Amino acid sequence: MEKSTRKTPNWYTPPAPEGSYRSILKLGKPDDVKHPGDSWRTMIADVLGLPPDHFEGPPRNTGDEKVVIDQAIALSEDRIRAIESIVGAENVDRDDYQRVKFSYGKFTDEATDLRRGDVAPVCDLVVYPRDKNDVRALVQYCNDEGVPVIPYGGGSSASLGFSPEQGGIVLVLTTHMNQVVSLNERNQTATVQAGLMAPAYEEALNDAVKRFGTQHAYTCGHFPQSFPLTSVGGWVPTLGSGQASTYYGDAYDIVFSQEYVTPVGSFKTHDFPATATGPKVNDIMKGSEGAFGILVEVTFKIFRYMPENRQYFTFMFPNWEDAVRATQEVMQGEFGHPAVFRLSDGEETETSLRMYGGSYGVVDGILRSRGLKKDQRCLLMGTAEGEKGYAKHVKRMVRKIARQHGALYLSGWPTRMWEKDRYSHPFLREDMMDFDVMIDTVETPVTWDNIHTVYAAIREFVKSHPDTMCLTHASHFYPQGTNLYAIFGTRFTSKREFQTLRNGVVDRMVAAGGSPTHHHGVGKLFAPWMQEHLGKEQMDVLRALKRHFDPNNIMNPGSLMGLND
Repeated sequence: MEKSTRKTPNWYTPPAPEGSYRSILKLGKPDDVKHPGDSWRTMIADVLGLPPDHFEGPPRNTGDEKVVIDQAIALSEDRIRAIESIVGAENVDRDDYQRVKFSYGKFTDEATDLRRGDVAPVCDLVVYPRDKNDVRALVQYCNDEGVPVIPYGGGSSASLGFSPEQGGIVLVLTTHMNQVVSLNERNQTATVQAGLMAPAYEEALNDAVKRFGTQHAYTCGHFPQSFPLTSVGGWVPTLGSGQASTYYGDAYDIVFSQEYVTPVGSFKTHDFPATATGPKVNDIMKGSEGAFGILVEVTFKIFRYMPENRQYFTFMFPNWEDAVRATQEVMQGEFGHPAVFRLSDGEETETSLRMYGGSYGVVDGILRSRGLKKDQRCLLMGTAEGEKGYAKHVKRMVRKIARQHGALYLSGWPTRMWEKDRYSHPFLREDMMDFDVMIDTVETPVTWDNIHTVYAAIREFVKSHPDTMCLTHASHFYPQGTNLYAIFGTRFTSKREFQTLRNGVVDRMVAAGGSPTHHHGVGKLFAPWMQEHLGKEQMDVLRALKRHFDPNNIMNPGSLMGLND
């Protein structure tokens, strides 16, 4: 049994002060907290080589200070009055706090700067359009006047997706444009305004029988770890993936049609399940990150909500290689796909086990007695969803394949526990940063024939740095491959040093045959790798689209996706 000799840290527990930098950088609501358990904290200190008293004493650089900036508004009073005439003066903000809040996402570097009150250029105005007609009028006005426009949804961007470089206005869509427009049960689709927050959307679908008079309840099928923080309109422009994407598909897959406002006009793509009318503009707009126009409404595919049929399973494999072979066989077995499917490597598995605290020694002993060695064994968690017989069949086949590859069945309990807390795990970031521990992530798609090459490249580079953590898992599975998601952490010494570490990880990842990103979008963070990754010919196509939709370069201007390089 593990027992820490370290004192319990003085974790930051009060709600983030109103109007403070911390209230902006913090994940979740002001009072959302998840403190590390004693065993997890001990493990982090051991892995990162921290001194015994590292987590003692008061938190540091917490960002409690009130937001005050010295950045003059560049827009003239005439332009401000013109914008107010479109949406109403009550829907325009110009105070320091709102300008900073809606110019920042949730990227680690952004949180680091805000903790120190180091504010980058921010927008001139924050505007809350009431409907898509307001959006059309604002975009037309700003295009005529050369005023930059940046759309803002849930604000969970982790790739510098909307950091203003030229002032302008931020359009916050969640304030008013947050309704389910219609639900078509016969087509099994739902049309929603882009500012609808994810939890409200899922709640409406689950309650569809009462709210919309449907025969069945429904689910969106899209559950990223940032689910409570996201808007549905943010899923599509960033090509996000949810934790159950192996069954339901990525954001790209669940979009049926879209309505956009661009500087050269507005349009809505057709509601067809398929069409052969040339390259699909509906697909072209996916992943455009606000650089071509603003998504105002989207029609999604929806799925019957049958949680009573969900099947849970957890397995422990002897090693990474056997586990990967098993997951490949599951995905190519032609018997159906699981929903959640998440494979942790040896280091992440040990971290997960140690999070259970006092039970670790007992669990470790049982696993060792079964030949499952520490730092080699790999945890696979998953669910099967859908019709009752289908879900049971998928679980039965997964279990059969897992056993053939030496896995031990651990029941469905660990997966249930993970599911219960899955959205709160990122909140640990606040406590770690309070004590100068930096944790960040990178993720990349890989094919089965290249997964081990990319995996080794990531781990070898991270582990070449003393006292670093590298937790890796595979998620978002496909018949042709999967996604590798690496969580790396180290003691913070300087922002530049940490950026060098992260950039080095992406360099090795791409050089080994991966992509700069699988589901976090490009933004400004991964833009430097776009030309190398896609090549000049494909980048020229994207730049041509940018010039067509946004000839005056007002839509989310800057180095977004490398389009202005």
